[in-house]
Amino acid sequence: MDNETQVRTLDAGALKALAHPLRVKIFDLLAARGPQTASSLAALVGENSGSTSYHLRALAAHDLIREVEGRGTARERWWERPKGRIDVPGPDEMTSPANRAAAQIVTSEFFRLRHETLMAYLNRSSADVPEEWRNVGMTMTTHLDLTPAQALALREELETTIERAIERFRGQTGSDVRRVSLRAELFDLPTPQSAPAGTPDDERTAS
Repeated sequence: MDNETQVRTLDAGALKALAHPLRVKIFDLLAARGPQTASSLAALVGENSGSTSYHLRALAAHDLIREVEGRGTARERWWERPKGRIDVPGPDEMTSPANRAAAQIVTSEFFRLRHETLMAYLNRSSADVPEEWRNVGMTMTTHLDLTPAQALALREELETTIERAIERFRGQTGSDVRRVSLRAELFDLPTPQSAPAGTPDDERTAS
């Protein structure tokens, strides 16, 4: 397993280091936008560079981020997220109250930022998007009636498709290449009190 395909499950120390809304945002921005400096991150998050520099050092202390080799100066350091995936344990996986609280902060903030990014995409003007990208995006919600085995099989199919895309496009560069967000969600809904089984419920939106 190489550095780009390895999965790191955060231990309690790393989880606590990440358990701050601004650190989660910095961590997310480094994934979405690539290497940044304390100054460039400060402009993105609306903080001063002293604050972002402090949080960068805290993240680096637990190897959540690292300094970009061969780039920057003693006064202007560049930071990046290491290659590979991060597995954030859920609150129910943690044994101590402090660790559960840290996991809750990280999980809640990741999903808040995820929603924020989606809403920014849905609300942006087409004038802000290059013409060739205007009909690329799509959001879809559909409801299915599945058994646990069928849901697991569907999950595995989705994971296989995403893994192939990751391998196919990893490290791609070019003038027409943009970072895109690929999201997949699959989870069971609460048991309805009165809705008949098999009721069709399908919503699709492309924009």
